[in-house]
Amino acid sequence: MSRHLPADRLADLLTPGQSVYIPGGIAVPLTFLADLQSRPERSRDLRILTSIAPGIDTPLEVERLHPSAIVSGLFMQPSLGNAQRQGRYRLLPMSYGGFVRHLLDTMDFDLTVLQVTPPDEKGYCSLGPSVEFLPLAVGKSQRLLALINPSLPRIPGAVSLPYERFDHLCEIDSPLPEYRTDIDEPTLAIALHIASLIADGSTLQMGLGKVPTALANALRNHRGLRLFSGMLSDGLRDLAEAGALDLDFAHTGCVVAGSRDLYSWSSEFEPLRVLGCEVTHDASTLASLKRFTAVNSALEVDLFGQCNLEHAEGRAVSGAGGAPDFARAARLAPEGRSIIALNATYKRGSVSRIVPCLNSSSISSLSRIDVDQVVTEFGIADLRGASVHERAQALIGVAAPEFRPSLQTAWENIARDL
Repeated sequence: MSRHLPADRLADLLTPGQSVYIPGGIAVPLTFLADLQSRPERSRDLRILTSIAPGIDTPLEVERLHPSAIVSGLFMQPSLGNAQRQGRYRLLPMSYGGFVRHLLDTMDFDLTVLQVTPPDEKGYCSLGPSVEFLPLAVGKSQRLLALINPSLPRIPGAVSLPYERFDHLCEIDSPLPEYRTDIDEPTLAIALHIASLIADGSTLQMGLGKVPTALANALRNHRGLRLFSGMLSDGLRDLAEAGALDLDFAHTGCVVAGSRDLYSWSSEFEPLRVLGCEVTHDASTLASLKRFTAVNSALEVDLFGQCNLEHAEGRAVSGAGGAPDFARAARLAPEGRSIIALNATYKRGSVSRIVPCLNSSSISSLSRIDVDQVVTEFGIADLRGASVHERAQALIGVAAPEFRPSLQTAWENIARDL
């Protein structure tokens, strides 16, 4: 088959029974997915592994594939419910660090699909702002299909591959999706509480979302900050321009996702590194970072300190992602700390996110031993060195005031059996 393929013939590379890796991040190979999903017969008996996540990616529509195709992934969302019940989608309950081990130990692929920049003068194509698990998948794949996209920013510190390494090529020109989020007053209050916990010179992991966006603004007057994270967004640029970053440090993430301006700016920011998850989520590397502070969100936290990151009102809506890797490492790092940030309520204040105990329809994505502090707009619950009963009281203290009496009563009932 020709090395150069048109966009509407990419799925011709596949034969029944093959295994395919489709990356997530900010550079999902949408051109390939569009062709594959428009011709279901080409996906007969395929085994697809993907890291596509809700929020910044276009979801893989499993129902548009051949009924015999099976997709396995790290994240769940309501649209995949039927496919999971039918056995067409397999949710893998793994952290990013666990997925690294899964790729290394158990996986091989017939084809990996990826987006890259056009080759530079030395013949190398950059993975740009979206590396994730691709270095591992590339090394475990028989063939590579590269979508050459000039809209992908070339980041000097990102992983690159030689042009000659690709078995098949397709020229596309597709702008990257933007990731933006709004900030509300409760989120600003949460960010200010977290900022008060962070010392100058700390190394931060803070991901994407409302809290990281607000936190970057709250940290503008800090100095010597270092970023070592999974996801990096516009907060990276904001902190750099405010003079808050240590410019002698290699600020590292596996994905850069944000505005068009961020993509352009990142191609000129020399201290930036975009590397694979085998580096960004490596337990020994993270635990060696002094003053490593991990900031992650949760859907609910119970009075034991267990955190549900994946189920909302009994429905699977996400996955654990890298939070378990970062939280555990921050607990072990010298002067490190693991922070969980969440609004105290949802549904316009009618439901508390601080709950007595996770129920049977919730998932404990983070155990109680992996959390140092829980922050809501009402304050900071410091769980470090606290007993079971002291932790419960601290968490009740950061719940919305109207829910504190019922939480106190619930805890007194729970405590009778402890």
